Amino acid sequence: MPAIKQGNILSSYRIFLLVIHTKSLKKLGLLGSLYVSQSIPVMFLFQALPVFMRQQGASLETIGLLSLLALPWMLKFLWSPLIDRYSFTRLGHYRFWIICFQLLFASATAICAFLDLQNNFLLGFVCILLIGFFCASQDIATDALAVGLLEADERGLGNGVQLAGNNLGAVLGGGGMLLLLNHWGWRASMLSLAAIVVLALIPLLWHRERQQEVKESLSSSSQGYLQTFIHFYRRPGMKRWLLVLVLYLAGGSMASQMFRPLLVDIGLSLTDIGLLLGVVAYGAGTIGAIVAGFFIVPWGRKRSLIIFGLLQAFSLVAYLLPASGVTHLPVLYLVAISVNLTFSMATTATFTIMMDQSKLETPGTDYTVQTSVVYFGGIVAAAMGGGIAANVGYQGLFSISIIITLLSLIILHKVFDAGQLAPQSIAEERNS
Repeated sequence: MPAIKQGNILSSYRIFLLVIHTKSLKKLGLLGSLYVSQSIPVMFLFQALPVFMRQQGASLETIGLLSLLALPWMLKFLWSPLIDRYSFTRLGHYRFWIICFQLLFASATAICAFLDLQNNFLLGFVCILLIGFFCASQDIATDALAVGLLEADERGLGNGVQLAGNNLGAVLGGGGMLLLLNHWGWRASMLSLAAIVVLALIPLLWHRERQQEVKESLSSSSQGYLQTFIHFYRRPGMKRWLLVLVLYLAGGSMASQMFRPLLVDIGLSLTDIGLLLGVVAYGAGTIGAIVAGFFIVPWGRKRSLIIFGLLQAFSLVAYLLPASGVTHLPVLYLVAISVNLTFSMATTATFTIMMDQSKLETPGTDYTVQTSVVYFGGIVAAAMGGGIAANVGYQGLFSISIIITLLSLIILHKVFDAGQLAPQSIAEERNS
C-alpha cells in the first residue's frame, strides 16, 4: 500500500479550516443534533433492550431474534420514494417528515410503557416493531436532508459528525436507558424516553429548509416508482459496491450483538454494562468517527475503507480475551474501546461513499437503498450469531466474525472501483 504523502496531511488541515467556516459549522451542528435525537430510540432497541431481556432470563436464541426488529431499516427503501416525492406543509419537505415520525415514535413508546413484555411478549414485540418503523422512516428524511447540505469535500467530516451524533445518542439511548431501567423499571424508563425524544425536536424547529432543496426533491415525482430503483442499480459499479456493503460491517455486527449477553453471563450488572458500552465505548466511537472524517478525503475512499477495515479486524481479536475467561474490568474496557473506535472509522468511510452515490433528485431513496443493504448484512449476521454462539460458544462466534471481516476486505480489494464511484459536488450535479 503506498505511503501517505505529506501533501495529504496538509489536505486534512485544509479540510479542518473549511469546517471552521461559519456556514460549515452550522451544517455540522444541525446534522449533529438530528442524528443525536434519532439515534436515542434506535440504540435503546439494539443496545439496552437485549441486555435488559437477558437479565430477565431470555435465552441467547431469543436475543438473537431481537435483531429482526431491524427489519424496518432493511426494508425502508420500499417507502423511501414516497418521502422523496410528497410533502404536505410549508414546514420544509424533509423537515416535516422528521417532525412527524419523531412524534409518532414518542406516542408508540408511551403506549409500550404500559405493556408487560413477560406476559404479553407478542403484543410487546409488535409495538416495538412499530417503534422501529417510525425510527427507520425518520432516518430516510434525515439522511436525505444531509445529502443536500454537504458538498463532496465536506462529506468525510460530515459523516464523522453524523456517526459522532449517533454515538452520543447511543450514550443516552443505550447506556442511559440501562441505568434508568436498573433504577426506575420498565414503565418509568419508557415514558422518560418518549419525553426525551419530544424535547429533542426543539433544535430542528429553528431550521429552515432551503426552497431550492425542496423543489429538487419534488422534481423526482416525474420518475416512476420502479424506475427510481432501476436507474440506481444501473449506475456504473453499483452492483459491486452493494456487494461490499453486504459484507463489510457484517462481522463486526455479529460480534457486538453477542458481546452484550457475554457481559451478562460473566456477572456484570446493568450499571456496569451501561457505563462500559453506553458511555465509554461510544465515547471512543465518537473520537474514531471524527478522526476518520479528517483522513477520508486525503487518503481516498477505497484506501480509507481498507485501512479502517483492517483495524476493525484486528480489534475484533480482542473479543477472544473475555470469551477465554479474561474478565478483569480494565481488559473489558480496553476491548470495548478498541472495537468501537475502529468500527466507527470503518462506518464513517462507508457512509461517505454512500452519500457520494445519492443524487439530489432522490436522496432519500438512493441513500436508503444502500443503508438497507448494510442492515441486511448486519441483521443476517447478528440473527445467526445467537445460534452460532449457542452451538460453538463465544470463542467460535468471535473467530467466525473475524474471518468474515477479513474476507470482506479481500472482496473489497478485488471488486471495488473507486473511479466509478468518485464523488460529485453538489454544484456539478445541479449543473448536469
